[in-house]
Amino acid sequence: MTIRVLLADDQALLRGAFRVLIDAAEDMEVVGEAADGREAVELARATRPDVVLMDIRMPGVDGLSATAAICGDEDLAGTRVLILTTFEIDEYVAQALRAGAGGFLGKGADPKELLAALRTVAAGEALLSPAATRAVIDQLLAQPEPAATDAPQRLSALTAREREVMAMAATGLTNEEIAERMYVSPFTVRTHVHRAMSKLDARDRAQLVAIAYQSGLVPVARPAR
Repeated sequence: MTIRVLLADDQALLRGAFRVLIDAAEDMEVVGEAADGREAVELARATRPDVVLMDIRMPGVDGLSATAAICGDEDLAGTRVLILTTFEIDEYVAQALRAGAGGFLGKGADPKELLAALRTVAAGEALLSPAATRAVIDQLLAQPEPAATDAPQRLSALTAREREVMAMAATGLTNEEIAERMYVSPFTVRTHVHRAMSKLDARDRAQLVAIAYQSGLVPVARPAR
């Protein structure tokens, strides 16, 4: 199946480079280009892409607002957003995840990493670069400690197996790595992840990871005082 990609970046030169790279991949094609967030939303509704490769800083409507509009549109439930930006800081990462972004990758990524990220997000998995993952943790460190009763109440709908898989996913392990540790198939792990997402109303794996920390399922390592 061909992955249909919409490019959203205010720099024409970058869009051109991304188009050449993506169109050269056998399993992908670019279906449109947008120079700002407003155009990105309009083109997403017109072309129904599998993935929108979205820059954050654009004139007019920025990438975060456009992401929220796309992810909040029921008619675009099959469209995922991969944020590609220079600014991998906690404020942007947190906002992007709240807006519903399925992935977050720095512009320093090499071509192979970008194509792999598009495939990952198109498959419904979440992707965070190491810098973005660190930013999520830093954001959580800045928040108050979760109440001890939060975890049982929020996670009570999950089975023990689903909690176990969710906890390992929150540490950054892939489905394949979790499968190896649990002696099950990656398909089984994926099933547990999707069931946990459904029960917790998490849009994607990134939000599931955030819930794991916020609920106290996975403790956040706080610096010694």
